[in-house]
Amino acid sequence: MKHSKDRILTTHVGSLPRPKDLEDLLYKVEFGEDFDEAVFDTTVTRAVADIVDAQREWGIDVINDGEMSKTGYATYIQQRLGGFTGDSPSVRFDDLSGFPGFRKMLARMADTRRLNRPCCTGEVVIRDREPMCKDLGNLTAASQNTDATEFFMNAASPGVITVFQHNEYYPDDDAYLEALSMVMREEYEAIASAGFVLQIDCPDLAMGRHTEYRELSDADFLKRAAMQIEALNAALENIPADRVRMHICWGNYEGPHHLDIPLDAIFDVVMKAKPQGLLVESSNPRHAHEWRIFEEKELPDDKIIMPGVIDSVTNYIEHPSLVADRICNYANLIGRERVIAGADCGFATFAGISKVDPDIATEKFRSLVRGAEIASDRLWG
Repeated sequence: MKHSKDRILTTHVGSLPRPKDLEDLLYKVEFGEDFDEAVFDTTVTRAVADIVDAQREWGIDVINDGEMSKTGYATYIQQRLGGFTGDSPSVRFDDLSGFPGFRKMLARMADTRRLNRPCCTGEVVIRDREPMCKDLGNLTAASQNTDATEFFMNAASPGVITVFQHNEYYPDDDAYLEALSMVMREEYEAIASAGFVLQIDCPDLAMGRHTEYRELSDADFLKRAAMQIEALNAALENIPADRVRMHICWGNYEGPHHLDIPLDAIFDVVMKAKPQGLLVESSNPRHAHEWRIFEEKELPDDKIIMPGVIDSVTNYIEHPSLVADRICNYANLIGRERVIAGADCGFATFAGISKVDPDIATEKFRSLVRGAEIASDRLWG
């Protein structure tokens, strides 16, 4: 994994706005409707090439395929794995429970697109390797003619799959988690073997507290999180730590978030995860202050932090000077070489559902890049 050696590098979390024709095709894929597979493949290949070019045009250093082929960062597995049918219960965000009017407003805003989240009703097995192979091929091809510093590719963690796709087959959630760890290992290793940095998406380690595990105490949630990290580490056994980064977040939605478990509370558990890089929300009003935990806590020597310095759920375009301030807050505490500037979360975590206008997202990324330049001038002189 590349470090910020003489300037602050920039990256993002993964999902980027997809073209409208691709969104429509992904919706058909999601719900098993008829579609032309050749057209789909051509559309995805074009979209990956275009988004790779776009990221470099914006000035982003460490880039990916924008998750163009995926219906959702945690639900795409239904196109690859067997053992999933029916419908999982809705994900319930506990912070919205005291605000029923706002919950209804959010539901109306998302009504144009639905999510398909089947349950685990049988043994989890690899059903189709072709989608993964096509993803690797598309990003490999798109990476040949670009000067990007590095490429990464996203994959769902075993833990976040359990949050979105409920278990109705295995004797308990521990057995379900172990099965997912064993099966997802192949995807993780394929990404690393292709020469890309593997990004593991782990909202279960933070968002899971006020969704799937909202009935638990903080102490019991941390025990659960430790088990999910153990399962993740097992799946990453054959991949060097410096070829993996992980993203944790408290839910990529505009809401109260007053029940989010603090970063300070999960920090020690999260640091036991194998990945070298940690992407964490650092811009939204609930977590923008949490850089201060490094006044008391030390980031382990083998870790790099990638704080979100632009918000992914508001259409405000952050001023570059504010972006630079956010970067420097981290760099001044943990060292400039160990900070890479990122975004709070993805800008299209589920195809067709996004809070930020695509053109505004582009300008937010330009502000991210300019802010990193300002921070570099401050930090390196």
